[in-house]
Amino acid sequence: MGEDIQKHSVHTLVFRSLKRTHDMFLSEEGGLPPLDPKAVSAWRSSKAKDTYGPIVELVTKQQEIARKTGLPTNYPGGPLALTNKSEQDGEATQSLALMPSGTPSHQLPQTSANISAVGIPGYATGGPTNNTTQSLVTRKAPTMPKPQWHPPWKLCRVISGHIGWVRCVAVDPTNEWFCTGSADRVIKIWDLASGKLKLSLTGHVSTVRALQVSPRHPYLFSAGEDRQVKCWDLEYNKVIRHYHGHLSAVYSMALHPTIDVLVTCGRDSTARVWDMRTKANIHTLTGHTNTVASVVCQAAEPQIITSSHDSTIRLWDLAAGKSMATLTNHKKSVRAVAMHPNLYMFASASPDNIKQWKCPEGKFIQNLSGHNAILNCLAINADNVMVSGADNGSIHFWDFKTGYNFQRTQAPVQPGSMDSEAGVFAMTFDHSGSRLITAEADKTIKIYKEDDEANEETHPINWKPDLLKRRRY
Repeated sequence: MGEDIQKHSVHTLVFRSLKRTHDMFLSEEGGLPPLDPKAVSAWRSSKAKDTYGPIVELVTKQQEIARKTGLPTNYPGGPLALTNKSEQDGEATQSLALMPSGTPSHQLPQTSANISAVGIPGYATGGPTNNTTQSLVTRKAPTMPKPQWHPPWKLCRVISGHIGWVRCVAVDPTNEWFCTGSADRVIKIWDLASGKLKLSLTGHVSTVRALQVSPRHPYLFSAGEDRQVKCWDLEYNKVIRHYHGHLSAVYSMALHPTIDVLVTCGRDSTARVWDMRTKANIHTLTGHTNTVASVVCQAAEPQIITSSHDSTIRLWDLAAGKSMATLTNHKKSVRAVAMHPNLYMFASASPDNIKQWKCPEGKFIQNLSGHNAILNCLAINADNVMVSGADNGSIHFWDFKTGYNFQRTQAPVQPGSMDSEAGVFAMTFDHSGSRLITAEADKTIKIYKEDDEANEETHPINWKPDLLKRRRY
């Protein structure tokens, strides 16, 4: 009797087989398979046909015309002969070679008409000939631009005074004061330099969700979950106009920079365009199928951009009151949209990622991934610093052009608040771009500024581009 064969589990046998296969092919791991001459020949042939097919047809046509008319067929660089080269084994390849034949007996004068008719570089000018097997022009590998260095931002002031979640913030065009709206139904106006309370405006009967200060009139506009849109005259601190029409809570608002138009949007899935003076509802922009969370306006096309919980962004033609484009790249609700102050671009924020777009057609530029939370707000300043704020109190700072996330911070909650009350609902830069004002769930307003003591040595750019960003969606 021979020795009993040792039994192994299938798992062990599979891994032994894998090991043997690995050892067998390890020596040739980096090598490429040998080139097949027939495949190379077929590739060159199709390449030549693709590159020079139209030229070959043009030449044959011109030769036929020349035969019919009796004109000489010679071109300024010598006639073009069509040859069918054969391989050593006698098989005729499909490649069509364009070659100048022997010395021409007589030549046509080199006119611009001849050059444009032939249209082949090197023949028309009498320069070097183009070979059919000419390789493609080597494309330069795309490179990622290095991000611009930005100093880190630090918390410099915490302002308390509201007794409810602070839901919105807007800065006065003179940069002297800013206003906040809250779940306590009060609009408060604060001095930007000192952080002192200047004024409280009451009138809303539910949470104030949107504020805008007009740069062209002494007006403050407010909107809230009570469906009211109000215009306050800041010379008298009184409401002078109401804009009636929204069927549900109003969540966002924007003023047109050049004409007296106000755009509001909300939970009734519409955005409404109002004439500031007459209070007329000029357009009702319908098309979104869920709450419209954010709206921005600009002087150039598209003059209105909205984002919605239906995970789309729409670009609107203000004159016609119609949707020009719908951007469906986001997979989750888009709660925030922000325009770049200088570049003709905008950004949108969603829990899946932040996306950058180019106006006017809404061309997708790049994804900014890494802020994995429910993003409520975005702000961009002229120094290409973009900030995103989330429901969990996290704030991320990005270099707008490269999408480099240069700082991540967590908004500290006010003493006496629970950690779960960390949440950033709104943010904006002041008009100098040097102060960031955030409205938060712990009932405070926080002001951030750049750290003056930081430099590139103390806070270097830790930038490791893993792969070029795929522009899939």
